[in-house]
Amino acid sequence: MAAEAVADGTIPAVMAFALVGVLGVGAQWVAWKMRMPAIVLMLIAGLAIGPGLGLFNPERDIGPLMGPMISVAVAIILFEGGMTLNLHTLREAAVGVRRLVIIGAPVGWLLSALALHFVAGLSWASSAVFGGIMIVTGPTVIAPLLRQARLQRRPAQLLQWEAIVNDPIGALAAVLAFEVVLITAAANTFGDAVWDMAKGIGIASALGLAAGWLISEAFRRGRVPEYMKVPVLFALLLLIFALSDYVLHESGLLAVTIMGFYIANAGLPSYTELRRFKEHATILLVSGVFILLAASMDLERLSLLGWRSVLFLVVVIVLVRPVTVLSALAFSNVPMQERLLVAFTGPRGVVLVAVAGLFSERLVAAGFEDAGLLTPLAFALVAATVVLHGFSLRPMARLVGLAGGHIPGVIFAGGSQFSTSFATALREYEVPVLVADPNRARLRSAREAGLPIYVGDILSDGAEKGVEFISFGRIVTTSDNDAYNTLVATDLAPEFGRENVFQLKRAKQDSQRHALPATLGGRVVCGGLRYLEIAQRMTNGWSVRATKLSEEYGLSDWQADNPDSIPLAELVAGRELRLLDHKAKLRGEAGMHLLALSPPREKDHNGAPEEAAAD
Repeated sequence: MAAEAVADGTIPAVMAFALVGVLGVGAQWVAWKMRMPAIVLMLIAGLAIGPGLGLFNPERDIGPLMGPMISVAVAIILFEGGMTLNLHTLREAAVGVRRLVIIGAPVGWLLSALALHFVAGLSWASSAVFGGIMIVTGPTVIAPLLRQARLQRRPAQLLQWEAIVNDPIGALAAVLAFEVVLITAAANTFGDAVWDMAKGIGIASALGLAAGWLISEAFRRGRVPEYMKVPVLFALLLLIFALSDYVLHESGLLAVTIMGFYIANAGLPSYTELRRFKEHATILLVSGVFILLAASMDLERLSLLGWRSVLFLVVVIVLVRPVTVLSALAFSNVPMQERLLVAFTGPRGVVLVAVAGLFSERLVAAGFEDAGLLTPLAFALVAATVVLHGFSLRPMARLVGLAGGHIPGVIFAGGSQFSTSFATALREYEVPVLVADPNRARLRSAREAGLPIYVGDILSDGAEKGVEFISFGRIVTTSDNDAYNTLVATDLAPEFGRENVFQLKRAKQDSQRHALPATLGGRVVCGGLRYLEIAQRMTNGWSVRATKLSEEYGLSDWQADNPDSIPLAELVAGRELRLLDHKAKLRGEAGMHLLALSPPREKDHNGAPEEAAAD
């Protein structure tokens, strides 16, 4: 059977599923390695195997399952968007973020719909639906762009939070517009349309709220065991989506979005675990949907994008987005250069393509033929904005004086003489640093050294809102509590990546019952020394110092002159920082600065002079 399929040019369904998974996840991994937005590689991969080489045609190779698959995937994506919309977070967000959401979202919706109708030539129905989802700037795209561009804290925060909060709002706006369009088209009179719309929104809202309440109460009262929470959540999600669609066609998307919104604001103790799992599931689904939609594009549909489509892209980038942001931030305390940077930075992401692709098919089936342009327009908008802002964000930030450091910063969780000395040495090379500790007294040395500090638990909600993690790429836990160091390293590993999380070596336990599992925690730093061993050295006058290696004074010379020093990091000023775990091999290249915990100067061997000291 499989052989016949291959002979006919089709791919077996199982092979098609595997191909979509490998290409989607593989593109994201390669993008991570290359430090570029994954959406660009996914777009190239999907178009290459689809309309490019003709190897994969989803409608041909997957058949009737493709429609339901995309519908369920988009439902889960919108549910995930609803779970990110926490009203508490919005209330505590900066004034600029609130303005971008409360004022910017409706203004952006209106201007996008006008551009779609008068410039791209779409009907009001298609324009209203697509204009709603166009207000989403794409959190999955913004994050890698910000990591690459290294903006200063406030503009980075504005772009990040706007993308996060507007993501579910844009999806909800598109869903509501879609419901209005379908109901209005199907109703015989205006009264029927109003009644059908009220009934649809009412049923979907009731089902979504009921499901959210049921899940929240069941989890809060311990009616569901911990290991079954995620399966129960997704099973109920699918049931609500299917039931709402069965009761009233196409109302399921609204129901699951409201369900996610309710859970996000229910204050569940297990919300963090739920959020992480659904983020992982969403990455898989977004990758799959994007590859499927890109591979489904045909050259005939792409050829429909004429000069009006190009003009539409220009209008959106240079007119709609700037007017939306500048009007939202008018008369605010946000400086003008930050307004301009945010105004001309609006990359769209895979959620736009996924939702637009689903609504495009539904609108075409309902008789709106021009809706067939929504998917190619969405791809064109995503490709244009991602490529443009990917190359322009850093130069533009540098032009207006909002560019941050080139090297990702380091957070030290735990105030001590060692963390102060290490952070001071890094700051000499303009590496962003932050020393955090719940006990203000332990931050005394950091305050005296003029280092940025955070008084509080780095794992708290306050830290999540008050510390701009995008400015930092690594964390080193240096407190005197091994369990706390392990907790911080384990909890923040998904945020920073396990390869960028470090901690001091845990104290040796005589009994197995007191020893923590080796699978927890981060990479061991400072040559495997424990807290008390480092503290004793600091008391004896040790400090973190840097030495520049050269052709004349290389690594072997430094090792001979500093036999007792403990390497901590290798740094190329303005370009690269590599923190060293206790098993790392030194590169020791010429021009590189080697940071090490070293004995007092009077005990050093005679050699090349050290450059930076933090005694």
